[in-house]
Amino acid sequence: MTEVAILGAGPAGLLAALRLAQAGRDVVVLERAAVVGGLAGSFEVGGVRVDHGSHRLHPSCAPELMALLRELLGDDLQRRRRHGRMRLRDRWVAFPPRAGDLVRHLPPGFALALARDAVAAPLRRPRVDTFAEVVRAGLGPAMAEGFYFPYVRKIWAVEPDELSGELARRRVGARSAGALLRRLGRRSPDAGVFYYPRRGYGEIVERLADAAAAAGADVRLGAEVTGVELGADGVYVRLGDGRDVGAGRAWSTVPLPVLARLVQPAAPAAVRAAADQLEFRGLALVYVAVDRPQWTEFDAHYFPGPEIAASRVSEPKNYRDGAGSDPADRTVLCAEVPCTPGDETWSADDDALGALVADGVARAGLPAVRPVETVVRRVPRAYPVYRVGFEAAFAALDGWLSAQRRLLTFGRQGLFAHDNTHHAMAMGWAAAGALAAGDRFDVPAWDDARKAFAAHVVED
Repeated sequence: MTEVAILGAGPAGLLAALRLAQAGRDVVVLERAAVVGGLAGSFEVGGVRVDHGSHRLHPSCAPELMALLRELLGDDLQRRRRHGRMRLRDRWVAFPPRAGDLVRHLPPGFALALARDAVAAPLRRPRVDTFAEVVRAGLGPAMAEGFYFPYVRKIWAVEPDELSGELARRRVGARSAGALLRRLGRRSPDAGVFYYPRRGYGEIVERLADAAAAAGADVRLGAEVTGVELGADGVYVRLGDGRDVGAGRAWSTVPLPVLARLVQPAAPAAVRAAADQLEFRGLALVYVAVDRPQWTEFDAHYFPGPEIAASRVSEPKNYRDGAGSDPADRTVLCAEVPCTPGDETWSADDDALGALVADGVARAGLPAVRPVETVVRRVPRAYPVYRVGFEAAFAALDGWLSAQRRLLTFGRQGLFAHDNTHHAMAMGWAAAGALAAGDRFDVPAWDDARKAFAAHVVED
């Protein structure tokens, strides 16, 4: 019997394993894949290290976690200046937005509408708690209809008034015109910067895994969990290869609805029905290798509107100073194409998706893309879908799981959350901290941490 069995070797699970092992706890990490990291991992395409989409470590990372990562990565953790741009009303504007750049590049009519909305902001109130109303009331109709509503339709394939206002609170950092203006004008030394490892974003989870193993954690790859049996004297994690693991506690980072189907004794019918109501939107990550040293000078291009299929096209080499580790004569683009498992985009072959990306960037006026290699990775659960009323289904499932005293669910997927990597690591840190100091799990401390997690806002 191990003390804690952690399901999933992503950022949350590995951070929890490291802190528990350093506190002298006996911990096993079970990961279905052959490598650690999940969507925070990296791999190679055409000799270039790439990530699962565009990832950055933000300066808002908690100081204790940033200190840990600096210790683990040393000089490999590079401080970089953001250099992206966004297609808005057929114009290119800097992303993250800057006040002067918006004044110079936004169409005059759109800029005037934004100014009118800012003046009228005190008169607006959300009529119902939907994404559409929260954004319209906070930022105004022009920003809502010119940017956020097309973005929502593209990412979630749902109308903005069909999504909960909670999505706006989790995804929109500036919730009022005044807050947006303050953000555009701020002069913080951390504004417009990020941290990124020299060998790709996955270097973070790789170093966490190495440190956890060095501290005594047992990290097992290729370990597919097929069941979680809750008993009076412990938890029995059933594995596909028959090598079951007994533990005092099971901590899960697997998707919340999946966990509900794994647990035995089975959840009540009402809880299983609630799990079925929680939806996800998928992504096709299309990697296109081209034989040229650099495609553009920008790290990422954002496309909130419907003019091309991809929502973002990033160039991983531009996120880092590879210091000779990347091939000099080749670069790779990563296009994030929202889709739903089983739909036409999801089912298209790799070459067809590569051609779709090449056609889209050409129509946006970007340099031509002539792929020498195309690789596609399909992500079935990229974005949780917060439909109006999802809160009741989530509360039913989360409440039942929270009542199982030997079971804990956390992490981005484990809490059905829109979160960054540093948020996920904070969850792992807090979970381990609630157990590390004593034999009993500190429920009040974890409840306080959960309240803090609910206030996380995604940083793009």
